Amino acid sequence: MKVAIGADHAGYELKAFIIEQLNKKGVETNNHGTNGPESVDYPDFGHAVCEEVEQRKVDFGILICGSANGMAMTANKHKEIRCGLCWIPEIASLTKQHNNANMIALPARFISPEDGWKIVSAYMEAEYEGGRHQRRVDKISC
Repeated sequence: MKVAIGADHAGYELKAFIIEQLNKKGVETNNHGTNGPESVDYPDFGHAVCEEVEQRKVDFGILICGSANGMAMTANKHKEIRCGLCWIPEIASLTKQHNNANMIALPARFISPEDGWKIVSAYMEAEYEGGRHQRRVDKISC
């Protein structure tokens, strides 16, 4: 499994923790930055991750910023991306099960690293249910 991940200055510490946990599980990660506290523009990192997901170079993407709103908004501008803003594991599971999300966005200022890992794990363990959900997923793109 291969994952693309990116964060802004508010999320770089959580990103480092998530990468460490993924690597422990044998998951390869493509780190698109940022890697420090200097102020940056989150769309630069969000777009880079989205491009890898769209090109199917990775299995899914993880975006991290302060509230996760900016990253989720950026990601969802991409036609092939379905990014769910996830703050608890149950939301992460549902965004995969019901929305077939290929990316998740985490709010670094509102969750602990341990909770972030639980969210990522829940997303990874979930399976898209298809069925009645596919009709709805097909209606998402404009």
